[in-house]
Amino acid sequence: MSDIIHRPRRTRRREQLRSLVRETRLAREDFILPLFACPGEGVRREISSMPGVYNLSVDEIVREAANAFEIGIQGIILFGLPEAKDETASGAYAEDGIVQQAARAVRRAVPDLVIIADTCLCEYTSHGHCGVVHEGEVLNDESLELLTRTAVSQAQAGADIVAPSAMMDGQVGAIREALDDEGFEHIAIMSYAVKYASAFYGPFREAADSAPAFGDRRAYQMDAANAREAMREAELDYTEGADMLMVKPAMAYLDILKQVRDRFDLPLAAYHVSGEYAMIKAAAERGWIDERRVMLETLTSIKRAGADIIITYYAQEAARALG
Repeated sequence: MSDIIHRPRRTRRREQLRSLVRETRLAREDFILPLFACPGEGVRREISSMPGVYNLSVDEIVREAANAFEIGIQGIILFGLPEAKDETASGAYAEDGIVQQAARAVRRAVPDLVIIADTCLCEYTSHGHCGVVHEGEVLNDESLELLTRTAVSQAQAGADIVAPSAMMDGQVGAIREALDDEGFEHIAIMSYAVKYASAFYGPFREAADSAPAFGDRRAYQMDAANAREAMREAELDYTEGADMLMVKPAMAYLDILKQVRDRFDLPLAAYHVSGEYAMIKAAAERGWIDERRVMLETLTSIKRAGADIIITYYAQEAARALG
């Protein structure tokens, strides 16, 4: 007779058994769908480096948001492609800015959907950086004024959550103060607290037309090698009043995600970014991987590492796969 007592395989024999003891469970409610709003009407322009992702006019944004809500996705995050760009990113905080238009339209059409507005300037500046530029330098404190104006404008347009992503020091505190001063105490801040200067953002820059005209963003986004600094960034945003924290990217930074989860009790988001999505899509197109399984395995790993919220271009596909 065998002397083996513990046999973990006993609970792996059938799917029903595996499901019964599964430790980490994905749900449609975990996902946030990123959407890119652009000028025009009836525009649905596929992004070449992100198959299945589109630049959408406001009417198409509304249709996409409604479809997402119908299959169980609770929220979207809006990015904008303005008609024109300038040195002061005026399209980011204009009352009729493209994100503001999209937020109002979605709020009317799908009132129960959570609307998150990405609060940054890079999509709206002629130089492509996330703040005010003077003699080749991105100025921190001067950029805060434009970021606060953007956040207030987004709140006025109907956003439930503003998500500052510029990585300017003090941005969360400045935005919290500005929102409160304007009577928006109820608007939450999802901070891109830990945002690395990552090579995985390449396809996004095509989608949002936001590549820097000179240099790069390593002077204000985090060095990929640093973990302790990530905890400091998260701590600063926590103390400045962030309601949620985010780690971006997700897949290559699961260790950071776990550390943030263990240290802070705020809801935690992870952004499964464009390059991570595009790699799966490209390999699947070549027949090298099973896309559905890899997608779900990847998203499960992000949740297992500690994410409460997963921002992913796979949101709709994953929701449908989960049934």
